[in-house]
Amino acid sequence: MINYQNPKILIVEDDVIIAEYIAEILEEESFNVIKLAHDKESALNKMISFLPDIILMDINLNGINAGIELSKIKNENATVIFITGQSDFKLMNEALKTCPDAYLTKPIKKVDVIASINLAINKKQIHSFNFKDGYDTIILNHSDIRYIMADGNYSNIYTSTKKYTIRQTLSSIVEKLPSKLFEQTHRSYFVNKDMVERVTANAVFLKGIEIPLSRTYGKYFK
Repeated sequence: MINYQNPKILIVEDDVIIAEYIAEILEEESFNVIKLAHDKESALNKMISFLPDIILMDINLNGINAGIELSKIKNENATVIFITGQSDFKLMNEALKTCPDAYLTKPIKKVDVIASINLAINKKQIHSFNFKDGYDTIILNHSDIRYIMADGNYSNIYTSTKKYTIRQTLSSIVEKLPSKLFEQTHRSYFVNKDMVERVTANAVFLKGIEIPLSRTYGKYFK
């Protein structure tokens, strides 16, 4: 879950001088949770241990286009911003297939770095839902939410790994979620349609979990 105020940023760049220059730019803008990797192996290790929110990825890492391959196996919620010094359109087309949020060209300019980082953060905000959990602010990507169940003046939000109970009504939560992704199945349930695996006359199934489906809402799942 990304911290919008101070996201974890991983810079994957085999040119140490460029990597450190980018880190200095970010630190000047008060981004200070930063790690650097200069080869494929260290990048892999940091993606696992550091779990970055944003990765600035050199496409031609060590000269073998390893950046593209790394972007395909990054930690799930990381946003990728490619770094390239080439005008190779074929290579850029391959990179764009991985759906990066932006890309930077060398020589690196401060204004481009900051603009790319802010763009990545803004895109994350658009596709996420945040709420208070005690003293913490929880930020969930829409794609992480499996279903939401009403419980009086409270609601239970279920992800694949956790349940959150918050003091908000189901209707107030759903107003903040994209209607194209979330659909009501019952007066007390909304589900993530992308996670529905099977539909019967009176239930929908999300990875083995059975959610009631009333006749009123069954037409939306045909």
